[in-house]
Amino acid sequence: MELSNLTPAAGSTHKEKRIGRGEGSGRGGTSTRGHKGAQSRSGYSRKKGFEGGQMPLQRRLPKFGFKNINRVEYKAINLYMLQVLAEKTKLEVITEATFVEHGLASKNDRIKILGQGQLSAKLEVSAHAFSKSAIAAIEAQQGKATTVK
Repeated sequence: MELSNLTPAAGSTHKEKRIGRGEGSGRGGTSTRGHKGAQSRSGYSRKKGFEGGQMPLQRRLPKFGFKNINRVEYKAINLYMLQVLAEKTKLEVITEATFVEHGLASKNDRIKILGQGQLSAKLEVSAHAFSKSAIAAIEAQQGKATTVK
């Protein structure tokens, strides 16, 4: 075996036809780009959603719905989560800081307490909003629901 005998393994090399290398190559002239138009020019890049001049899908479909820019989003926390938190931490006063500290909400979240689940602990809960059933359940255990701004 000598250097002149070495060849790559079968199937390891794939020679593609080189374009733009003269008429004799069979891929000269327009170099597979066709005649004229945006795609024949250098620097062309197709815009996202472009359909060759046909009206794009996002413009053909009807627009619907309404986005209220003044909508206030709340992070929902149910009563059963309050019960779990009270049992785990032995707390009687739960504030927004408590929710953030235990990973139930982030510091910028507005918190709303909802009435799903059972509550057996006497708690003083302060949050941005409460459902009627949540207030009733908290006060049924001689607790206190305080709304914060």
